[in-house]
Amino acid sequence: MTTGISSERVELSVDGEDVDIHYRTGGEGPPMVFLHGIGLDAATVSWRHALPALAPERTVYALDLPGHGDSDKPDRAYTTDYYLETLAEFIDALGIEEPALAGLSMGGAIALGHALDGGPVERLVLVDSYGLGADAYWRTAASSVLQTPIFGNMLWQGVGSSQSAIRNSLRSMGPGEPPQQLVEDIDSVVDRQTVRAMRRWQRSEFRWCGFRTDYSDRLTEIDVPTMLIHGAVDPLLPRRWSEQAAGTVTDSTLKIFENCGHCPPREHPDRFNRAVQAFC
Repeated sequence: MTTGISSERVELSVDGEDVDIHYRTGGEGPPMVFLHGIGLDAATVSWRHALPALAPERTVYALDLPGHGDSDKPDRAYTTDYYLETLAEFIDALGIEEPALAGLSMGGAIALGHALDGGPVERLVLVDSYGLGADAYWRTAASSVLQTPIFGNMLWQGVGSSQSAIRNSLRSMGPGEPPQQLVEDIDSVVDRQTVRAMRRWQRSEFRWCGFRTDYSDRLTEIDVPTMLIHGAVDPLLPRRWSEQAAGTVTDSTLKIFENCGHCPPREHPDRFNRAVQAFC
């Protein structure tokens, strides 16, 4: 990946099962843990550019959550609670004290949930974050598909099966043509087990009446500095979620990235890194 950022592994016990976790780490200074999203994502996907940029000022950690990247991909239920326990066990196993947490999409909900559960957190960076709203326009259709196995199989059977399929998926997440490096990064880490984990998490989260995880009514409990970053044209999670959250969290900063979809760290890496460096 990048000089100065190394690959490491740690064995965790999560929900009564041993799971081998791969993570990227490097740098010096106060700790910062990065959390990727569900599905077409991993530590080396969302945080390829952010880790070396933040390493001169922070000791950075970016784990592949179970079911993703080079971590174990057990045949089990994948839920938000499972990933919250994974994060807590990871922080404890590595002896990380009061880290800053940065999370993209589902990773944002994990960071937020960890803070709300009383986990020690120095500050939060929530990027196009899940968990900030009750519903989205596409959820009804997605819930119907996920609860009908034959249609779910048809929908997802091509995801991650080729660079062409990955490119088509990325086109639906933001404006413009996705860079080839991003397509290759995803192609190198996504397999059938990753898609299985994604579908099972989605089946847990996408209910007939809305999303299972919605922390919007608890945001007044957040008492650490929080920066919310959101792509202005994110087609998955509405920018108003971050805007409303910024108006609720007492110590908050809001950055809306124009001409940006669901993944600011890869669509606008320089701008993203500058914003996070200034905040941290």
